[in-house]
Amino acid sequence: MIKYLLGFFCSLFTSMLLAQTTYIHCGKLIDTQTGEIKKEQTIVVEGTKIIDVLSGYVMPRSASAKSINLRSKVVMPGLIDMHVHIEQEFDAHTRLNGYILNEADIAFNAVGFAKTTLLNGFTTVRDLGGTGVNISTRKAIDAGKIPGPRVFTAGKALATTGGHADPTNGSSRKLIGNPGPKEGVVNSVEDAKKAVRQRYKNGADCIKITATGGVLSVAKSGDNPQFTIEEVKAICDMASDYGMHVAAHAHGDEGMQRAVLGGVKTIEHGTYMSSKTMDLMIKNDVYLVPTLTAGKEVEEKAKVKGYYPDIVVPKALAVGPQIQGTFAKAYKKGVKIAFGTDAGVFAHGYNGKEFGYMVAAGMPPIETIQSATITNAKILKMDKEIGQIKQGFFADIIAVDEDPTNNIKTMENVVFVMKNGVVYKQ
Repeated sequence: MIKYLLGFFCSLFTSMLLAQTTYIHCGKLIDTQTGEIKKEQTIVVEGTKIIDVLSGYVMPRSASAKSINLRSKVVMPGLIDMHVHIEQEFDAHTRLNGYILNEADIAFNAVGFAKTTLLNGFTTVRDLGGTGVNISTRKAIDAGKIPGPRVFTAGKALATTGGHADPTNGSSRKLIGNPGPKEGVVNSVEDAKKAVRQRYKNGADCIKITATGGVLSVAKSGDNPQFTIEEVKAICDMASDYGMHVAAHAHGDEGMQRAVLGGVKTIEHGTYMSSKTMDLMIKNDVYLVPTLTAGKEVEEKAKVKGYYPDIVVPKALAVGPQIQGTFAKAYKKGVKIAFGTDAGVFAHGYNGKEFGYMVAAGMPPIETIQSATITNAKILKMDKEIGQIKQGFFADIIAVDEDPTNNIKTMENVVFVMKNGVVYKQ
């Protein structure tokens, strides 16, 4: 017993020594809960958590504590992007890569994308679909093996046969096969239930469905409905049983309505959303994740000959100009907005451009920042742990050079990043 107690107290003493205390002096500090910008604040961090937020520049109270000078910066909580694809970065070779890259190649690529995302101020992301390597990437980050944001992942997205996330779209008849729920292809209520259970078994945190056609899939329609409402409801009910929410990729209006009525939590993109669908979203507490940056990017790249397959080009040219206007109408009507970019469709690290596009469409700067912090934390059921700089929260802290309420483009240049009390960029 004495030996056990000695070991316990030695471990406790060692952990106390290892819990570094840091005093961060902030010229300005954004309170994401109230929208207030406070001057001359000190954040006290111990280990992975914020233990206090003090007025004025408070000096360290022990010789072992350290201080970080951000007195010329604007400080805020780490950002949360609700729509990324951490495994990939779309380019002219993406279709070919699907046939020649091994899982190890995808994993090594994801290491770089994860680090880039973190260094640009996004300390938490929701990954909405890949091969399943995204689950391993999350595990590697959680274990401290690689730097990256906190990841909530859907693993492999769910589609119908020939739908936006059918992994065999565009393949030859020799390779097209007949994928089913294990591969993320659903064609009945029973398939829907099995597919959700498979995602749970694989280690996913949430479910993503492709409720309509998509822009970059090798298929003719970019907006037709691709699930029945019964299938959507089965997916959402089963996901709820397993403690997961459902995100729905959707460009077309009918598919959106089925998704909302079926029980999804977020609509991704929302390009051709009608006023009726907006009303349904408000009534059912469903959020829009606008992904404006992706819309801009696909429109631009569609003008480059050979960048996309010919079947993709007209869809990209149609969706790109539409998506920002729809967001503006939805915001004005009162639809709840959750910040998300679709990074991976464009280069990782440029997620911050989304803020400028949102502001240009009529959303006040402070509300865009709140959408990327407290709103997203709430959807992830992490609103007592991330999204605010507050006592007891994880020490996810970033800084920019200027006040974003005066110059929103400063969000594209994050100069300081701390995640879980560890400084990754200074």
